[in-house]
Amino acid sequence: MSNELEEKSVFDGGVLGNFGTKVVAFLIGSLTLGIGVPWAVAYRQRWLTSKTVVEGKRLKFDGTGGQLFGNYIKWFLLSIITLGIYGVFFLPVRLQQWIAKHTLFA
Repeated sequence: MSNELEEKSVFDGGVLGNFGTKVVAFLIGSLTLGIGVPWAVAYRQRWLTSKTVVEGKRLKFDGTGGQLFGNYIKWFLLSIITLGIYGVFFLPVRLQQWIAKHTLFA
């Protein structure tokens, strides 16, 4: 029975923590006029993954806003060049790939 409990996957974050990280991430992005969005994304993702346990193992996110910033500029420019098509169809996938690349077991 105890082995079964160790194998569970859970998210143990709370409502206040979730709300707080959303507010902070929003403020980082908006007060910097969008320049801080990569740091806001990394901050939010770090909290989400730190509260996630998969098969008894806690996740860790090691990505930083600085690592994401170069991609952010590239994706922003591609979105402008393609009149938003890149931002709608490709950017969400690229961002999720970047997040997965930086998510590991703690």
